Amino acid sequence: MKQFKSLVFATLLFVGAVSFSGAQSKIAHINTQELIEAMPEMKTAEAEIQKLGKTYEAEIQASLTELQNKAKQYQAEAEAQTQEENEKRAVEIDGMRQSIAQYQQQAQQDIEKKKFELLKPITDKAKAAIQKVARAQGFQYVIDSTEGGGVILADGKDLLADVKKELGF
Repeated sequence: MKQFKSLVFATLLFVGAVSFSGAQSKIAHINTQELIEAMPEMKTAEAEIQKLGKTYEAEIQASLTELQNKAKQYQAEAEAQTQEENEKRAVEIDGMRQSIAQYQQQAQQDIEKKKFELLKPITDKAKAAIQKVARAQGFQYVIDSTEGGGVILADGKDLLADVKKELGF
């Protein structure tokens, strides 16, 4: 009887272990930020964004220089002008400041919009390549191991090299 219980217990333990190991999913991880930064398209996008930023920066700087020159001119001529003219000039200077501030905000929005437009196809391409490689290698789950991405342990297979190979770099 004691041997029978031991045999039943061992059988149940064996069946449970086999079922548990069969039920485990294949999991891999990849640092998507590192992948995207390594993609050639990303370098092109970054260059385009920087170029756009420098264009806006130059325009804003030119407007600020114009504002400063006009303010100095008006300040130097203030004593020779009437109170009404000085108030009119002060309103003009304030209007210019507001216009520059609005332009800066619009420029920032344009840069963010352009960044989104350029990065979306790159991230979509990376995601598609990750999915293709993961499916080809039989992984059921791929976790993003980018720092702060929520991965506590990343001892599984890292797909970064395989996805880079898939993308051709």
